[in-house]
Formats: sequence, C-alpha cells, structure tokens
Amino acid sequence: MLSPILYPIIKRTIDISGAASGLILTSPVLLFLAAIIKLTSKGPILYRGNRVGRYGKPFDLLKFRTMVPDAERLGGSATANDDIRLTSIGRKIRKYKLDELPQLWNVLKGDMSLVGPRPEVEKYVKAYTKAERCILELPPGITDWATIWNSDEGAVLAGKPDPEKAYEEIIRPIKTELQLLYCRNRSLAIDVKIVFHTAIKIFIRNWVPKELAAYGTSLHPTERCERGRKALAEKAVN
Repeated sequence: MLSPILYPIIKRTIDISGAASGLILTSPVLLFLAAIIKLTSKGPILYRGNRVGRYGKPFDLLKFRTMVPDAERLGGSATANDDIRLTSIGRKIRKYKLDELPQLWNVLKGDMSLVGPRPEVEKYVKAYTKAERCILELPPGITDWATIWNSDEGAVLAGKPDPEKAYEEIIRPIKTELQLLYCRNRSLAIDVKIVFHTAIKIFIRNWVPKELAAYGTSLHPTERCERGRKALAEKAVN
C-alpha cells in the first residue's frame, strides 16, 4: 500500500499524463463536436457549470453544451432524457457521455481528478452531513463508483413531473453513499479498477461490477435505483 504522502503525488502525476494524452488522442472528436454544436444551435460551444470542488472551493465544470442557452434559468440542475431544454444533437452527445470530454481540461488544470466523487452544485453540498463532508477532502473526479453504478441518470428522471425532487429522493442518497465508500477505501488500485470498470461500462451500458451488486444489478436504471434504496434502508436498520 502506498503511503499517504506518495498516493496523492502519484495520483496527480497519472491525472496530468492521462488528461494530456486524452486531450491529444480525442482532439479530432473534440473539434468535430465543437463544430457540430456551433452549426446546429445558437449559443456557446462549452457549458460552464458552477460546482464545488476540493475543500469547498468553487470551480467551473466544463462540458460540451447540450442544452439551449440559459437552460439553468428554465429548470434545475437535474436533467432527464426527455428534458425539453436538450437540443437534438445534445441528446445524442449525452447518450454516449461525449459532453464530459472537456473535463479532461479540468483535470489538467487541477480542478478535478480522473477518479473521484462527482462534483455537486452548491445547494447539495450545503446539505451534506458532518460525515458526508469528507467528500470535500478529495478532488472531484470524472468517474467514480456512483458513475459506474448508474451511468444514465437521465433515464431514471425521464417522465418524472419534478426531476429535481426525483434526483434528491432516488439518486442522490445512493450516489452519496457510494462516494463515501470511495472516501473510506480509496487507493491507487481502486482508482485503476474504477477506470477499467468505466471503460467496460461505455461498451456494456447495463453491466454492473460485483463490487456494486448490493446496490442493484437490474438492467433498467430505475429498478437499479430502487434496489439501491432498499440496500440503504437495510444498512440503516442493521
């Protein structure tokens, strides 16, 4: 096991090399997506979302814009697959998580890590309990256990009359629990495993690794969330 001093140094070295390599290798895709977004809808190419990073420091999370301009004024931060704010090309980009690629720049800058708890908006960070605030001791990441467990939040929120409330009640409790799981058991080996599992998830969307089996393995994201909620309830009882 790496010492607490070496782990963050090696992790940051991997982040820099991984993000730089990723930006270079995906540059043709980045340029293509930037062009198609610009040509098919009004507004900027990139979306800059206010998120809370390590130690509570705010930063701008970068994504390819998949919604109409000023979408945050028209609704909350939770986005269902049937959200009317999504552009036609934005739906396709989000389906394959291509909108997340600009976050490699966030990693290169040091705002984020390749692996770590997904960053939240301020209102959800303010709702953290004392135990949950340990999430803020880590740099937020592009992927984590919660991302692998439910890579299609939009499918869970689709059809809900209030997607924001549905996110808070159905997704956020399990997402936070899995982020705490990473906080308690983080290591370089776990980081490598999460990256590997994320790569599998891209090609096999309904796959769930054995480490997350207790939180549901159903093929449908909504059913998986329901199993996750039951797992949390059982844990609270025990």
